[in-house]
Amino acid sequence: MDFAMRLPVIAAALIALAPAAHADEITVFAAASLKTALDEIAAEWQKSHDDTLVISYAGSSQLAKQIQEGAPADIFISASSDWMDALQESDDIDTATRKDLLGNTLVLVGTGEPAAAEVTQLPTLLGEGKLAMALVDSVPAGVYGKQSLEKLGMWAQVEPHVAQADNVRAALQLVATGEAPLGIVYGSDAIAEKGVGVVATFPADSHDAITYPGAVTKSADTPQAAAFLTSLTQEPAKSIFESQGFTVNQ
Repeated sequence: MDFAMRLPVIAAALIALAPAAHADEITVFAAASLKTALDEIAAEWQKSHDDTLVISYAGSSQLAKQIQEGAPADIFISASSDWMDALQESDDIDTATRKDLLGNTLVLVGTGEPAAAEVTQLPTLLGEGKLAMALVDSVPAGVYGKQSLEKLGMWAQVEPHVAQADNVRAALQLVATGEAPLGIVYGSDAIAEKGVGVVATFPADSHDAITYPGAVTKSADTPQAAAFLTSLTQEPAKSIFESQGFTVNQ
C-alpha cells in the first residue's frame, strides 16, 4: 500500500484515538416547588444536549446556605428574591446572569376534591386540625403564607395549629397523605399533586409578590450553565412551566 492510500487509514486511526467531545455536568439547586416542571424541562433539554443536568431540590433557604458554605452548584433558582439577594450580598452569584424567571400564586389546599370556600373561612374549616406550611420564618412558601395570614388577621388564631415542614413539597405531602386536613402551598403544587384540591386562593396583595429569580453561581465551571438558565424562559420550558401553573417572565 503506497503512502497516498495509507492516508485515509491513518486519519481513521487518529479519529478513533481522539478523545470524545467533553460533555459538561450542570448542577442546579432549585426550590422544591419547581420539581415537577423542572424535571420535565430537564428531560427535554437532554434530548438535544450532551450535558447532564443534576438537580437538587429543597427549600430556598437551605439551598442558599449550602451555596454560601461552598456546595458545588452552577445555577441557583430561588422561590423568593430574599435568598437570591443574600447570595448576591455574599458574592456567590454572577449578578449579570440574574433574572426573574417565574411567578406563582398562593393557595389553600385540602385532600381530594374539597368544596370551594373563602380564605377568611380558614379558622372555621380548620377547627382543631393541623395546617401544613413550609417553615414560616425561612422557606418562601411559609413566609408568604404567614404574611398573608397576618394581613388577613388570622395568624394568631391558626398559629397553634401550624405543622411546619422543611419545604413546600413536604407540606403538600402532609395534606395529600391526610396527616393535615389543610395546607398552604403554591398553585403549581396543587396542580402537581393529584391527591389535593384548591379550597381557596390567597389575595395577591396579602403577601409579597411570588418571584422565582435564577442566576449562575460564581463557582460555576461550565459555560453551558448560562445557556440552560436562559432556556427556562423559552420554548419548550415556557409551555411546561405554564401548564404547571407558573407564570413565565419574558
